[in-house]
Amino acid sequence: MNKFLVTVVAFLSIFFLSSAFYQKYDLAKSIARGKVVYTTYCVTCHMPAGNATANVFPPLAKSDYLKKPIDTLIHIVLNGQTGEIVVNDTTYNGQMLPLNYLTDEQIADALNYVRNSWGNNLKGPVLPEKVKALRK
Repeated sequence: MNKFLVTVVAFLSIFFLSSAFYQKYDLAKSIARGKVVYTTYCVTCHMPAGNATANVFPPLAKSDYLKKPIDTLIHIVLNGQTGEIVVNDTTYNGQMLPLNYLTDEQIADALNYVRNSWGNNLKGPVLPEKVKALRK
């Protein structure tokens, strides 16, 4: 009985100590950092309010395209995109250059910003670990 009690106490101690070091992902801070990344690298094409340039660059504001799986969005930022796409029932046929020189955190933050701005309210944060896993 004593050995069992010691094992339970040890397990609980390890569990509580390890959970003390776990920090919940702070989406609000990521969005704030993402605004800086967006303003530095994305605003030229997609404009300050995410409404882009009509018939040239697709909008990010109230964009149905941002509802694609997070993996797809990360791949677009990392690898760029060419060819026709349809965003909010409008066809665009341009090119987005790869932004793979940005850090995993910068890409996650920028995606969190656009996915939660200008009428977009998409659930679930983009995590830097996910970007790292998808980076080639």
